[in-house]
Amino acid sequence: MEVRAPKRLKDWNVSPVLSLNPDHLRAAWRTSHPKSKRVGWPVAMGKKGILERLAEGPVIGDGSYVITLEKRGYVKAGPFTPEAAIEYPDAVRQLHRDFLRAGADVLQAFTFYSTDGKLSTSEGGKVFTSADLNQSACDIVWEVAKTKPDTLVCGGVSPTPCYTQGKGKAAVQKQFQNQCEIFVKNKVDFLLGEFFGHVEEAEWAIEAMKTCGMPVACTLRIGPRGDLDGVSAGECAVRMARAGCDIVGLNCSFDFHTELKTIKIMKDALAAEGLTPYLMTQPVGYHLPEVENSIVGYYDLPEYPLALEPRLLVRFDCREYARKAYELGVHYIGGCCGFEPYHMREVAEELAPERGGIRPPGADKNSNWGDALAESTITPHVAIRHTKEYWETVIPASGRPGGRLTNELVAYEGQLK
Repeated sequence: MEVRAPKRLKDWNVSPVLSLNPDHLRAAWRTSHPKSKRVGWPVAMGKKGILERLAEGPVIGDGSYVITLEKRGYVKAGPFTPEAAIEYPDAVRQLHRDFLRAGADVLQAFTFYSTDGKLSTSEGGKVFTSADLNQSACDIVWEVAKTKPDTLVCGGVSPTPCYTQGKGKAAVQKQFQNQCEIFVKNKVDFLLGEFFGHVEEAEWAIEAMKTCGMPVACTLRIGPRGDLDGVSAGECAVRMARAGCDIVGLNCSFDFHTELKTIKIMKDALAAEGLTPYLMTQPVGYHLPEVENSIVGYYDLPEYPLALEPRLLVRFDCREYARKAYELGVHYIGGCCGFEPYHMREVAEELAPERGGIRPPGADKNSNWGDALAESTITPHVAIRHTKEYWETVIPASGRPGGRLTNELVAYEGQLK
């Protein structure tokens, strides 16, 4: 397969028609870019695994899939299931490309909630199965990942109906094992269990994933109060590590301020027990101060899920998140619902010094801290907004007449078990 070389490659030592063969790309980039000027394409003779990379420094994850694809018109709000991997593969493919260009080291196959029992039926009457969706998602993510040879691919499992229906450990783990068979067949680089509200189900997922013989990450959707059964955040972390989890973390439900408080609790509990898994955070991309002490997070907000945009993080919030997470000892730094590619680009830019100066592939079009605004001819007022110091002092407004700073919560406690 050949494509016309984009303009950003014009100074590479290649012809205008560029082969997508990874070896050709690596060789061209190596010969045309002195080490001090490399942007976005680290050279490696063999792809390093996730644990090796985490030992060396920060790893940049990707961001929101179901929420972003819902906004783009390819996922239905409510079920939030991934039928688009079969129905609209081009949409999923493009979002993977966007995250890769933004600097993601890891692309996660679009398999969230792809559990039999949660999936819908197409308008044409086709019954979607977990196996079909996971295979399609793997095909798509590998197609994109292979265009940047060092990209890691992650296969993910999430909560099953079997657990809340009380069908027991064997039935729940059978669901996880069925999903993982596809990931093993497609040679993903590591496995992730995500979005668990009950640490017990997370433990069962970890045990099932560990049988596949590859690194395992697992994240809970909890805040400082712990899981839905009242298990403390610290105990959750210890139980996950003892179940065999290599990367322990959090995703979804809370903003980065709350998530970092929670991961600190988990980190301290792990240290007290002499356990040393890597840490991972993937918060939602919204400001959610009211829900810090909620047991379920932003689902308590009346504007969830269709009116959250006024709370969206601005790009420079993501730099604060990345810096604070890394300083806390978190090495896997990604995003969940609301984290768009441009948010993840700021995470990658912020941590470039810790990553050997490597900037994201999309750095050629990124006005870093607005530096290119100095060239603006719109008005002098815009041209002076080209510094880090300026943007660190700006407090964004929503512009909504009568807008509120916070909202009353809708209490769902007592309806969760």
